[in-house]
Amino acid sequence: MNIDLPEKAAKLLRKIRRNYKVDFEPLVMGDIKLQLLQVQDLENILQGRDPFANISDFPFWIKLWEAAIILAEVTASLEPAAAGPRLLELGAGIGAPGLVAAARGFDVTLTDYEQVIMNFQQVSAAASGLKPKFALLDWTKSTDMAPFDTIIGAEILFRQDLLEPLLRIFKKLLKPGGKIYLAHDLRRQTLYKFLDKAKDDYKIMSKKIDLTSAEGRTTVMLNCLQAK
Repeated sequence: MNIDLPEKAAKLLRKIRRNYKVDFEPLVMGDIKLQLLQVQDLENILQGRDPFANISDFPFWIKLWEAAIILAEVTASLEPAAAGPRLLELGAGIGAPGLVAAARGFDVTLTDYEQVIMNFQQVSAAASGLKPKFALLDWTKSTDMAPFDTIIGAEILFRQDLLEPLLRIFKKLLKPGGKIYLAHDLRRQTLYKFLDKAKDDYKIMSKKIDLTSAEGRTTVMLNCLQAK
């Protein structure tokens, strides 16, 4: 699909295409339509790796997960005036939920740990006519970001050693009265370990959502956390 891009985004796209076979794919949420830059030869890159078995060897950012679609539906339903304008997406990957939030009028910051991931996000944002902020963020290191009204994340609870750093990030970057929305495949065992660690500090509301796709049936757990 050919899309006219600003020169900066077009340059990033040319750089991405040196290493990945990509194209734009639409994502529609009500009256919001995004153009997401996605890898087209996933099977060649993933080579049968299981995201629930080979955690350290799986590039989670490269795929638009069912959980991210559910989270994008959540952000499409939020109102900046009610929730507060500042929204942070952690481990944004392709960035669908955060970009939907930007289209809804939120002041969005998309974060991840590697520049190549951010390059994908920046191209998708430009193709969708959006101007969110972007920042590299390592959960194990301190950050000087100002707190946010809302924090979101899809499939970010995949490593047990990052659960405590993530909780510290939440405490530092969530405004008083703010909310955290997390979406994960129900099979992800670290989800339950995280919820057990978070239950003393947060009121947690959970909902299971079934999705059916060409790949089969997936159950996503959507969690909303609010500090007690």
